[in-house]
Amino acid sequence: MALESLNPATGELLETFGEWSDEQINATIEAVHERYLSWRTTTFAQRKELMLKAAAVLRKRSTEFAIIMAQEMGKPIIEGRGEIEKCALVCEYYAENAEQMLAPEPIASDAGKSYVAFRPQGIVLAVMPWNFPFWQVFRFAAPALMAGNAGVLKHASNVPRCALVIEEVFVDAGFPANIFRTLMIGSGKVAQVIEDPRIVATTLTGSDIAGRKVAEKSGAMLKKSVMELGGSDPFIVLADADLDEAAAVGTKGRCLNSGQSCIAAKRFIVEESVYDAFLKKFTACMSALNMGDPTVDSTQIGPQAREDLMLELHGQVEASVAKGAKVVLGGKPTGTGAFYPPTILTEVAKGMPAYSEEFFGPVAIVIRVKDAEEALFVANDTEFGLGGSVWTKDVAKGEKLAGQIRAGAVFVNGIVKSDPRLPFGGVGISGFGRELSHYGIKEFVNIQTVWIK
Repeated sequence: MALESLNPATGELLETFGEWSDEQINATIEAVHERYLSWRTTTFAQRKELMLKAAAVLRKRSTEFAIIMAQEMGKPIIEGRGEIEKCALVCEYYAENAEQMLAPEPIASDAGKSYVAFRPQGIVLAVMPWNFPFWQVFRFAAPALMAGNAGVLKHASNVPRCALVIEEVFVDAGFPANIFRTLMIGSGKVAQVIEDPRIVATTLTGSDIAGRKVAEKSGAMLKKSVMELGGSDPFIVLADADLDEAAAVGTKGRCLNSGQSCIAAKRFIVEESVYDAFLKKFTACMSALNMGDPTVDSTQIGPQAREDLMLELHGQVEASVAKGAKVVLGGKPTGTGAFYPPTILTEVAKGMPAYSEEFFGPVAIVIRVKDAEEALFVANDTEFGLGGSVWTKDVAKGEKLAGQIRAGAVFVNGIVKSDPRLPFGGVGISGFGRELSHYGIKEFVNIQTVWIK
């Protein structure tokens, strides 16, 4: 098969890459394994110096990388620059904190001396998606490399140029050759890579369908895995919320990355006493978004990453409308490129795709509830459990409600986001394990007990 770099705004084929042979895959994994054997003995100070240089490379090439993302998967260029800055920050975060996070922990026992040590394990395979093509990779790579592991990347097949330049970042920063490599393969060759005895663990960000496959294969091979999968995040608006702020932040939360985010606000659950007022403000905010060429700074909504994904999203909208949902805004493709306009659906009920499925695009589902108790029920009436938010002027009430939402992260009066300092991940079909924070760096180390008489 071929890996195609295709501009979703224009349909232009930018570049084609041939899929690697089994021999190329094997040779690359062997080279990475050989490099790991020496890399694992390096000091934190040595790794820190290189990781800080990686952050500098990212900032130096920020606009270049943002243009590649805009051309290859349609990300508005201003968001692309922000994504690169976030990648630099995660490199700096782990450069500065990894040594302390992985310091031996003394434990009192019947030994003369006993402690817990955190040892590197080997090569981690990352299977990454197209929606945040740099951030998803660096939030795995920075902690993995700082822990003394090596990494190989199987990136989404529609962002091959992103995949290759990410490898360049580590080369330009002076990391030893082959400590991080991109495998130019499609999904059909992932299983054989997992089977390779030199691969010790897997991490995947993507759909629950892809996650099930990789988790199943990893489990069969008795290899540790971390799964960050989809979400259908609730955005609860209580009667006492600041509606102007909730509408403005909700618009950003729903339409960040043209709506293609696992932690996007997707289900807007609004108390009936403020439902009409919120919907009016929210519709005005969504209507004001500028959709267009992603390489232009003023663009807020770019195309969907691929035409088939745009058509799939529209199919979900149409199927929901056929079952009684109402279109308040948008709801139809533009007819050029893979663009889909900001869309609002109301009158959504159980049994519709809009109620139970993840909508990966700028489509907001607004659901009317009678009170906070019903809002909590609707929020938890899903198989997903990635993020969620609660909007209220009564912070104590919001915090109490947040504690009852079944999700990996809940924000009160704030947009759900990932932060290097905080653990990130979900429950239910949104996955398992955690990335970021000290929890993330410990996912792929050997937590070793040392007992000395």
